[in-house]
Amino acid sequence: MKPICTPVTLQGRHVKLEPLTLAHAPALARAVQDGELWRLWYTAIPAPDRMVAEIERRLGLLAAGSMLPWAVLDESGTAVGMTTYMNVDASNQRVEIGSTWYARSAQRTPLNTEAKRLLLAHAFESLDCIAVEFRTHRFNTQSRRAIERLGAQLDGILRNHQRASNGTLRDTAVYSITAAEWPTVRGHLDFRLERPA
Repeated sequence: MKPICTPVTLQGRHVKLEPLTLAHAPALARAVQDGELWRLWYTAIPAPDRMVAEIERRLGLLAAGSMLPWAVLDESGTAVGMTTYMNVDASNQRVEIGSTWYARSAQRTPLNTEAKRLLLAHAFESLDCIAVEFRTHRFNTQSRRAIERLGAQLDGILRNHQRASNGTLRDTAVYSITAAEWPTVRGHLDFRLERPA
């Protein structure tokens, strides 16, 4: 088995996924202000003044072997968000792609499709994962539609799965793509990335 939590840079035409460091904090603090993303009640996105603490948290999980975090850079090389492999299950070669957010101006662009294409290819083709999972709040319809557009299948809803920061109970929608499905999903993502805008 290949180690999952080894930092690596993943490069595409529209996006670069760079191992997350504290040097990304200023740009990410600016990016999160595009859409005031930390105000969304159904997800946990750091406020600008909490960005350093969030990066330190993610780097701590990297050191513990349970997360592989990236800064998401746009075509200009500006950090516009973060993403991770999380809930790493090394013995079963499974990861979840999650804790992802992008500045509002980067949402619904080829950047997200290509970022997921790079993450999935690395998981299935370099790390030999058997499945990749996605989780989101049941009420986060934008995220759910984006996950479904990738080609992931809904596994189910974990009811009263977690407490949200506002004290409400979160129902978590769980999706996955399996290794057997990856060639078809890869073809679908390549088609989406190659077609004219």
